[in-house]
Amino acid sequence: MAELSPRLAVAAGDRSSRRSSLAREGTIRAAATGGTVGFLSLVVLLPVAALVATAARADVREVLAAPQARAALSFTVVASLIVTAVDVGTGLLVAWVLVRDDFPGRRVVDVLVDLPFALPTIVAGLTLLALYGEDAPLGLDLAYRRSGVVLALLFVTLPFVVRAVQPVLAELDTEMEEAAVCLGASGWTTFRRIVLPALRPALLTGAGLAFARSLGEFGSVVLISGNLPFKTEVASVFIAGQVENGDAAGAAAVSVVLLATSLIFVLGLRGLAWRLGRLR
Repeated sequence: MAELSPRLAVAAGDRSSRRSSLAREGTIRAAATGGTVGFLSLVVLLPVAALVATAARADVREVLAAPQARAALSFTVVASLIVTAVDVGTGLLVAWVLVRDDFPGRRVVDVLVDLPFALPTIVAGLTLLALYGEDAPLGLDLAYRRSGVVLALLFVTLPFVVRAVQPVLAELDTEMEEAAVCLGASGWTTFRRIVLPALRPALLTGAGLAFARSLGEFGSVVLISGNLPFKTEVASVFIAGQVENGDAAGAAAVSVVLLATSLIFVLGLRGLAWRLGRLR
């Protein structure tokens, strides 16, 4: 019994130490959770709530019934859908080249993909206007045209798809692709049946980010679009004009429409990715 007492004391000490460690971990987790919720509430939930409250002071139907507001929203949504579709195709191609091909200057191209992230959007708009404006050196005048707006949106949104797909593609095991080729599958069949299903969640994530960015983009389009009502005016520029004219409630109403459209689109893509993942 005398020999067992030290052992029991050591075991009791170990249990007490484990309980103390678990208590500390619980405290840390609770603090981390509280801090996360508080931070998100401060930078996301409260601003969104303030926006909705401001929009509630306006007659939303009357604001959205205005021809200029409808034209700006329609053009913005259609342009964003076009940009997203192009981004998915070109972003997948760029990511594939960066991961699967080895060529001189590949690292330079990889860095250039991030250039729209680092470049202020107003500078990007000024650069595009210099390249594709009137008397531009390239001889292609896209200033104050809808095609110029789409080009500006493509410039700022392409990296979202590339950076979403690139790491997933880099981690794919190529043994299944090699086995499919050995069994006689063509390159397209191998890509469609083996590679593409694995990349779908990343593609959908990049598409959602690109669409959301396109809906709210301002800096890169404000110069090259010319802000022509019923022609090249996007919703973000229309909102800025409403604020300058003293109609903050009307601007908030249009902003809520953009927010709801973006949220529905992103949630829809996430639901599609979840469903495709279950079908695999």
